[in-house]
Amino acid sequence: QHHGGPYPATTSTSTSVGATAIERWLRPVTYQNTPDALLPPELREDNPLGLPRRVDGRRA
Repeated sequence: QHHGGPYPATTSTSTSVGATAIERWLRPVTYQNTPDALLPPELREDNPLGLPRRVDGRRA
C-alpha cells in the first residue's frame, strides 16, 4: 500500500501523483504588459499560429 492507503492520494499537494501535483513542479510565468515583439508567437496579440483562445471563459 503506497502513500498509506490502498490507492495514491490524488488531491494531495505533497505527492507527485494526481492532477494537483502539477502545482509542485509548475513555475508560474506572467507576460502582463510585455510588448508583442518580446512574446513567443503563441502569445502575440495577432495570433500568427491561429491558436484557439479564451476570453473571459469563452472562446474568442
